[in-house]
Amino acid sequence: MSVEALSAFIAEYIAGRRQTKLEAFDKEAAKRSDTDSATLAAERRDIELRYEPKAWLTDAAKRAGQINLVTHAAKFTHGDSKSSSIYSEAVAREGYLGSAALSGLEPDAVGNAAVMDVAKLLQARVEDGDSLLASFRSGDHRALATFTDDANQLNEWIAGFSHTLIPGKPVSHMLAKQTYFPAGEGYHLLSPLFATSLAHVLHQKMAAVRFSEEAKAIWKARSEKMWYPTPLTIFPNSAEMHFGGSNKQNVSYLNSLRGGRIWLLCCQPPQWTQVEKTPTEVRSIFKFGEEFDRKAYGIVQHMLAAIKRPGKNVKIRDDRDECIDQLIDLLFEVSTRLQSEKWQCWTLNCPVLKSHQQLWLDPWRTKTDEAFRLDREKNDWQDCVAEDFALWLNARLRSALPDVGEVEKRVWESRKHLRTNLRDMEKIVREALK
Repeated sequence: MSVEALSAFIAEYIAGRRQTKLEAFDKEAAKRSDTDSATLAAERRDIELRYEPKAWLTDAAKRAGQINLVTHAAKFTHGDSKSSSIYSEAVAREGYLGSAALSGLEPDAVGNAAVMDVAKLLQARVEDGDSLLASFRSGDHRALATFTDDANQLNEWIAGFSHTLIPGKPVSHMLAKQTYFPAGEGYHLLSPLFATSLAHVLHQKMAAVRFSEEAKAIWKARSEKMWYPTPLTIFPNSAEMHFGGSNKQNVSYLNSLRGGRIWLLCCQPPQWTQVEKTPTEVRSIFKFGEEFDRKAYGIVQHMLAAIKRPGKNVKIRDDRDECIDQLIDLLFEVSTRLQSEKWQCWTLNCPVLKSHQQLWLDPWRTKTDEAFRLDREKNDWQDCVAEDFALWLNARLRSALPDVGEVEKRVWESRKHLRTNLRDMEKIVREALK
């Protein structure tokens, strides 16, 4: 650790804050023409004395107890949350991206926003990467010792600044996220906290990729269609989230450095482009395990549960009828896709498919097959389709209701919703074929 560099930084930091205060005072003093120069000079001198390194460090050490250095902060959940934040030094190599998977995380500062100047002093890194906070962690206090010969005063500074590293008592709050997790006869209260140090690492890496000088050069080469040795990195479908409103420092110190925002990476699964293939070797649209049968499984189970549920017969019948209508809607959703013009004559490759289902599902074949067209126009295939639906539904119900049979079959195949859909869809198809 470079003690000289760190001491120089501390002196420059205090001098910079003094200069800012003096400039503000001089600007205000110019407006106070009714105040004598001796008073103004005394007030100015008072500022200079307060920002002498020894005096400022003493005051800063006293104020340091109003902030805490943390890795997981509560106020990102809600700005008024009084829940405690934590500093975690846990290290784990479990294959997951988390705070424990990274070493050397930069802590965040939370607490009184008016004391964030102390946080900046502790966390700012000098040219060799060291910081006053790092020196405290290693027990090296030589950088502070250069500003006083009084051992008691040095110990006072060390004790004061060290308060930022002392965690408070864990508490939750009504504005915090809370999960009550069962544990025996009681429970654990889990309170998920925002991983602010991890978010800051992610923000820094993404900012470097997006806005560094090299990133600008890469984009320039791309726009000019020129080769560049470093590949372009982008983060598609990323989102931006904001914290703190107009006073970002109220949430945390690092939040203010990020301008109150973080970037969220897209975690959606890949959206594969499905290539629709012409149906081949279809035996029946109602075959077990095929598309309609698979999609209908949940509706059938719901129907069985409704039928078996104790209650009034009217309610059972209404629930059953609603499920049947859902199955009919699903059937026509699947059949409409098979009736696509781009698959014209696809049933020629499915010789085992029942003839009435061929007539139903391949209407565009009528454009090239005259015999097929004449058979289709008879419309008697609609009764056969309705019967197939009824037989399929009986077979699906029979595993749980072994008594279903001919009576139920007649109810299913004569269902008004089924017959109406067959007629209406046929009108639409014929209009399209004109």
